Amino acid sequence: MPLQLYAFDTPNGRKISVALEEMGLPYDVHVVDISKGQQHEPAFVALSPNHKIPAILDPDGPGGQPLGLFESGAILIYLAEKSGRFLPKDAVKRLRALEWLMFQMAGFGPMPGQVHHFLGLQDEADRRYGLQRYMAETRRLYGVMDTHLATHEHFADELSIADFAIFGWVWRHPRHQVDLADFPHVQRWYQALSARPGVQRGLAVALR
Repeated sequence: MPLQLYAFDTPNGRKISVALEEMGLPYDVHVVDISKGQQHEPAFVALSPNHKIPAILDPDGPGGQPLGLFESGAILIYLAEKSGRFLPKDAVKRLRALEWLMFQMAGFGPMPGQVHHFLGLQDEADRRYGLQRYMAETRRLYGVMDTHLATHEHFADELSIADFAIFGWVWRHPRHQVDLADFPHVQRWYQALSARPGVQRGLAVALR
C-alpha cells in the first residue's frame, strides 16, 4: 500500500515530496492547507501532535504495522531506511549526512522561517529589528554552506537526505531575499539538484 503524505506547499513539505520521488516510493498526497488552519483539525493532530506539516502514515511500517510520523527530519531518516537510499551505510558517511540534516533542522529552517514571518508584518517598526537580525543570520548560514560546498559536491560524501532537507529551504531563496550569485557554490549545488528528474517531480507535486 502507498505511503500517505500530509503536507502543504512549504519548504518542509517539499523536502518530503522531493525525497519520495527520488526514492521511488509510492505515495498519496493529502493537502493540509495551513492557511485555513487545517493543521489544527483533530484527525491531523492525532498524526502530528505539534500541529505542523509534514506528516506521513505508512500502512506497511515496521513489522507490517501502520506507522505515523511527524517532523520532517525523522520522516527523511525513516524513508531513507525504508528505501535503502540516500543515507550511507558507512558509519562516518552516515554521520556526515545526519550532521548536515541536523544543521538544516536546527538552523537553516528556523532562521529563514523567521525572515518569512517578519516580511509578512505590516508595521515597519515591528519588521525592522526582526528582519535585520534574521536576515543577517540567514546569510551567515548561506555562507557556512557555501564554504563547505567549495570543497564538496554534496553536503555529505554522497547525495543524501541532507541535500533534500537543505534544498527545500534554498528553494525559497527569493523569499529570503538572497541572490544565489552571492553564494556561487550553493548556486552550483542548487542548480545541479534542480536538474534531477526526481527533484523536478517532487517540486511539481500538487501541495495546494
